[in-house]
Amino acid sequence: MHVLAVLNRGGGTLRDLDVQALAERIERIFTSAGHTVGISLAEGDDLVARMREAADDKRADVLLAGGGDGTISLAAGLLAHTDKALAVLPAGTMNLFARSLEIPLDLDQALEALASGEIRRVDIARANDRFFVHQFSVGMHPQLIRLRERMSFRSRIGKMLASVRAAVVTLGRPAALKVALEMGDRRILATTSSLAVTNNLYAEGQRLPFAAHPDGGRLGVYITRARRRRDLFRHFLNMGIGRWRQNQQVEIHETGEVVLTVPRQPRRFRCAIDGELCPLEQTTRIVMHPGALAVLVPVRP
Repeated sequence: MHVLAVLNRGGGTLRDLDVQALAERIERIFTSAGHTVGISLAEGDDLVARMREAADDKRADVLLAGGGDGTISLAAGLLAHTDKALAVLPAGTMNLFARSLEIPLDLDQALEALASGEIRRVDIARANDRFFVHQFSVGMHPQLIRLRERMSFRSRIGKMLASVRAAVVTLGRPAALKVALEMGDRRILATTSSLAVTNNLYAEGQRLPFAAHPDGGRLGVYITRARRRRDLFRHFLNMGIGRWRQNQQVEIHETGEVVLTVPRQPRRFRCAIDGELCPLEQTTRIVMHPGALAVLVPVRP
């Protein structure tokens, strides 16, 4: 296979690494496995252009994207409904999609596993005109991201600490958002502090919220009913131990498509798509695209 790697210098782990040395390891490992490799280093506004070039290159069989979940989401959206495969190099803070694909989080182990891996097809979801691999959310999560972005940090650990500080502030001033949800013949009206629509259901019993089955073919709709701080605290404790089905503060639905309407959203409200802040439109149609993304993953035992 011909592999094109695009590494985001500003992504999570990579900002603390010698990226040039990592590029040399990528070339050595994939070449030793019988592949040909091209590597591009990018950051900032240049990242999107480099990703598009790699996705459009007809010689490439695989686009290896190195960075956080936002970087991976960008690459996945460019490759959706094509035969070119996405290889995820988990170089972000949480690496949630990599966890769903069972890719080792150690970079060298991930490269070895991917170089000898296999192609599978998994699901990807779309919110209006933007694809996502993990989740679309409104309420507390975008609020947390907005607060975190105002803080300064230079490392992956610094970003995690900033996230904790932002979470504490967010709990003190939780969002209250009125929403309407349409799922087939079901219509739900709710006032929620947090709502997430996920690309497949979260795994039970895991400390971090990621999908157990990336090819399950169903959106998960998680409506947080908790409004009081005490209930929100219990909600986050349950999240921390991966308790979703037994979490009384969360209402869960499964669907192939959901239309979210925010009748009178204040301008300060935004949404988060795979960890990136985006404008919140009055109506968002979210659709599951089963098997629309080819991925390079470790060979199953």
